[in-house]
Amino acid sequence: MKQVELGRTGIMVSDWCLGTMTFSTQTPADDAHRQIDMCLDAGINFLDTAEMYPVNPMRKETVGNSEKCIADWIAKSGRREDVVVATKAGGDSPMIRGGEGYSADNILDILDGNLQRLGTDYIDLYQLHWPMRGSYAFRQNWLYDPSKQNRQQTLDHMGGVLEKLKEAQAAGKIRSFGMSNESAWGATKWIDVAEELGAPRMASVQNEYSLLYRHYDTDLAEMSVNEDVVCFSYSPLGTGLLTGKYQNGAVPEGSRMTHGPKLGGRVTPRVFAAVDAYQAVADLHGMSLAHMAMAFQRSRPFKVSAIFGATTSKQLASLLEGKDIELSREVLDDIDTTHRAFPMPY
Repeated sequence: MKQVELGRTGIMVSDWCLGTMTFSTQTPADDAHRQIDMCLDAGINFLDTAEMYPVNPMRKETVGNSEKCIADWIAKSGRREDVVVATKAGGDSPMIRGGEGYSADNILDILDGNLQRLGTDYIDLYQLHWPMRGSYAFRQNWLYDPSKQNRQQTLDHMGGVLEKLKEAQAAGKIRSFGMSNESAWGATKWIDVAEELGAPRMASVQNEYSLLYRHYDTDLAEMSVNEDVVCFSYSPLGTGLLTGKYQNGAVPEGSRMTHGPKLGGRVTPRVFAAVDAYQAVADLHGMSLAHMAMAFQRSRPFKVSAIFGATTSKQLASLLEGKDIELSREVLDDIDTTHRAFPMPY
């Protein structure tokens, strides 16, 4: 498994990352723990979790359960040093802390909550799940309007949070810092402010990126290359669309679509034709669509660690069969042609 450096931190991570969003909800704990072991055996050393996930059906009682599931695996296996663990402070969801979000006033308390749920003394990559000023992620790009933002207020907020994370790093509670659902401007400002303060420099940005959603390819790609920031890509399989399992009206029992029919806004009149087109490319070159979609991630001109999730260990085993695939120039040319024909399917 290929390794990439997490920003300028010296921390090396596999270029595939096991996402744990369904752990303890759709994925029972015993199967979740089996998946972690399978990934380690395959050379994947990177786990991503969060304070809170919008896993359907959403309930306050399930907040933090994916972190607790990882804590149970750490306690049972004793293999904390074998994994790089990334987690997140949530945004302003009403499901957590009454929707107050994070700030300099509470970020250390939030971090202590992450540490307690994970059952560990330190977090390798600590991320902020959403910029508090707003974001264009999750289909908000169609009506995105940043005109109400206050630049100085944003910079002051970043500075206050980074000062606290500087304290946390000095105390050994975090090793590195990253953002999620961030823009190119926001990413560079986090970096600029951190360098002014001697605070943790943003090492990664966790944004959606797949064959079906390629916003990262321009301004964010330029930021990644010039600032040594890893694209920590989520939904590289388009929440299952890029496995082909939802084609022709199919909705497999227990799949994500049974809990959220629109797949977070990804189900549109255009998306299934786009999946068919990418399936044709995969068929032409003798590989599965899912394997091609994951291998595409490591073909990019910027550093990527792609976060994938599997509801079951059986699904994971199938995906891991393609873990070492490198796409040829011919495959990439066909992907580029398809992308031009279906540039924004959702």
